[in-house]
Amino acid sequence: MQYALLGNTGLTVSRLAFGAMTFTAGNKDLGAIYKVGGNLAGELVGRALEAGINFFDTADMYSEGASETVLGRALREFGMDRDRVVIATKVFNPMGSDPNQRGLSRKHIMHAIDDSLQRLGTDYVDLYQIHRFDPETPIEETLEALDDVVRAGKALYVGASSMPAWRFAKMLATAERHGWRRFVSMQNHYNLIYREEEREMLPLCREEGVAVIPWSPLARGFLAGNRRRQDRGSTRRARADDFAQKLYFQDMDFAVVDRLSEIAGRRGIANAPLALAWLLHQPGVVAPIVGTTKVEQLEELLEAPGIRLEAAELAALAEPYRPHPVLGFS
Repeated sequence: MQYALLGNTGLTVSRLAFGAMTFTAGNKDLGAIYKVGGNLAGELVGRALEAGINFFDTADMYSEGASETVLGRALREFGMDRDRVVIATKVFNPMGSDPNQRGLSRKHIMHAIDDSLQRLGTDYVDLYQIHRFDPETPIEETLEALDDVVRAGKALYVGASSMPAWRFAKMLATAERHGWRRFVSMQNHYNLIYREEEREMLPLCREEGVAVIPWSPLARGFLAGNRRRQDRGSTRRARADDFAQKLYFQDMDFAVVDRLSEIAGRRGIANAPLALAWLLHQPGVVAPIVGTTKVEQLEELLEAPGIRLEAAELAALAEPYRPHPVLGFS
């Protein structure tokens, strides 16, 4: 495994982050096709740790809190010292029916961090991220609350996720003006099929020293090459994933996958690690967040940091891309 600093911090993270969005309660399928329960989740976490992954990402809303619980339990069961792992979670989405159980108000943030820590079974998280931008809460209120979370020792760093670059720039400037903790990372929607972040967000992050940790680096499995125009694809997830239909499945997306498959075939490797390797070659990208439901899938993805792409290959992979509507902010 390779490691890098998280933006302009001294925090060292693995070049792949393990995403726990698939983790849920119980040990069997509870209705979501691509969810995994405690036993398999523990096996996946154990293999990730064994491979040198030290960066684990979740969110309070994943499986209504069960993801945090399962991830925290798995890390403890493997006896991993707390100072050897980097745990990231998020706040914003509804965690109940009450209007104050959502968003980025001071009230919700203060309750949410305590609830997340309890579920994770830890005294602090390394990275506390806002899951989306909250247009209903003044950014000063949000930023001051996050600064207080850090000052209380409940988080070491703060990060953000998908939003327009101008909003992110405003939040960075506001935090700096008041002397509050600045965001050190941006978890955004970025992969070979969706590259609109290259226009404004990625240059902003590079200029400000903010680490990019993309979500959906494999386009919800689309880049694996097993999706089809006529019937979505051969896997259960491909057929059931309505959200992916809204993001991908345009003709130009299949053209990108065809090029990826061509180069992967010449190299004798699978599509997925090659797609991750392309991301890892992009300036500013520190650690794509990968989620798996099978140990063999994880084994395949672990190849990515060691893949070195030639300039001609990078250009060939980028060439079929065509502009997309902005996706992933909501």
